[in-house]
Amino acid sequence: MPPRRHLNLVDRGRALAWVQEGIRLREIAARLGCSHSVIVRLRQRFLATGSVETRPRSGRPRITTQRQDRYITRQALQTRTTTASTIRRRLRVATNTDINEQTVRNRLHDQTLHARRQLGRILLTPRHMMARLAWSTRHLRWNRQQWAQVLFSDESRFSLEHDDGRTRVWRRPGERMIPHA
Repeated sequence: MPPRRHLNLVDRGRALAWVQEGIRLREIAARLGCSHSVIVRLRQRFLATGSVETRPRSGRPRITTQRQDRYITRQALQTRTTTASTIRRRLRVATNTDINEQTVRNRLHDQTLHARRQLGRILLTPRHMMARLAWSTRHLRWNRQQWAQVLFSDESRFSLEHDDGRTRVWRRPGERMIPHA
């Protein structure tokens, strides 16, 4: 595993304490499993600013607060079939914050919630299983010519438009078979 390039706040404080005790920078880096340059930059930042906090990074600032992010997640988990546009409208009413639907989806993806097709399969009854077994044993000895006369069709849906009309459910990985509330 390659050495870490960033340290959390606790490890930064620990590293700074070891620097002040006079432990060599390479030794500190080995103890924390990070690169030597990480410790050098940490020491330089502390000497320049007097703090080990990370500096603000460039990039677009987030439009939603952590509280609003929790609200978005809660809305999706309470009603699994709700859409991003519905969550967006509810957030606007609740907090007077206008965001894009893609922002809602991004916040839900951050929480590992993804829109997936609803599990709509009807489980087979024992009667269905018996009928399927009987059909397969009846056709067990068919030859290629007999099978050539059969046309199989599946129930795949194809859509030329963006909306296929299916209901989507917000689910986390591994929740496929859990019925939604």
